Amino acid sequence: MIPAGSILLLTTLTGFGFGLLAWLGILAALGLVPSSPSFVPVAVVLGLVCSGAGLMASVLHLGRPERAWRAFSQWRSSWLSREGVASVVACPVSVLFAVAWWSFGPDAASTRVLGVATAGLAIVTVGCTAMIYASLKPIRQWHNRHTAPDYLIYAVFSGAVLLLAVWALWFGPSRALALAALCAAVVAGVAKLAYWRFIDRQSPLATLASATGLTSLGTVRPLEQPHFTENYILREMGFRIARKHAAKLRRIALALAFVGPALLVLLAAVGIVPTVASALAVPLALAGLLVERWLFFAEATHVSTIYYGR
Repeated sequence: MIPAGSILLLTTLTGFGFGLLAWLGILAALGLVPSSPSFVPVAVVLGLVCSGAGLMASVLHLGRPERAWRAFSQWRSSWLSREGVASVVACPVSVLFAVAWWSFGPDAASTRVLGVATAGLAIVTVGCTAMIYASLKPIRQWHNRHTAPDYLIYAVFSGAVLLLAVWALWFGPSRALALAALCAAVVAGVAKLAYWRFIDRQSPLATLASATGLTSLGTVRPLEQPHFTENYILREMGFRIARKHAAKLRRIALALAFVGPALLVLLAAVGIVPTVASALAVPLALAGLLVERWLFFAEATHVSTIYYGR
C-alpha cells in the first residue's frame, strides 16, 4: 500500500496524543499525579493538540474532504466511522476532566471518574484506528493477531514517553514513570520484532492458480498484463519496496523508535541528566515511529496485485 503522509501522521500523532490522555486519566484516578492545578489541564491540551493534528491530517487523505462529516453516519459497520465518533466523544470528556481537576482538585470523585472515562475513551479511539487496518482481510500483513494489540502498545509507549518529558519539565524527574516508559519501550520493541517475524513467515493469501481455480493445471502465468498504464490498483495498492531497503529501514525504525528512547529513559531512571534525556526521547520516538508506520504501509500487499505480478 502507498504510505501516504497524512495517514502516517494520523497513526503516529494520535498514538502520542491519546496515549498521553490515557496515562493522565489512569494516574489521576489512582491519585498518583501531584496536586498542581495547571499540570493536568496543560497536559490534556497537549494530548488533544497531538490527537487533533493527526485526525485533521487524515482528512487530507480523502478525495472529497468537505464530505468528511458523512463518515460519522456509518458507525454501525465502519471502523473508520467508529474512530471518528470515539474521538469526538473523547475530546469533550477530556476537557471536562481538565476542568474538574482545575476546579475541584485531584481528590474529587468527579475528577477521578472523568479521568477513568478519558483514559477509556482514548484507548477505545486508538483501538478503532487499529481495527480499520486489522479488519481488512485482503491485506495479510494487516489482517492478523498482531495489528490491533500493536497499535495499543505503541500508543501506551509513545504516551508514556511524552508524559515523562512533560512531567520532568513540570515537576522534575520521576524514576517510577521513567521505569514505566522503559518497560513500555521494551514491550513495544519486542512486539514490533514479533510482527515482522510473523509477516515474513506468512504465506500469500492467494496465487494466480488458486484465484483462477486452475491449481490442478500447475503454474499459472498471465499472457498479458491487465493494464498497460498505471491504474488505481497499482498506484494505491501496488507499492513495492526492495527487500534490502526494507531490512535497512527496519533497523532504523527499531533503533529510533524503541532502542534509542529506551536508553534515554534508562538514563532518566538512574538520574543521569534526567530532564534532558526525557525531552530528547520524544522527538526520537516520533521519528522512529514515523519510519515504522511508513514500513507498515509500504510492506502491505493487497491480494489484487497478484494479477499484476506483484
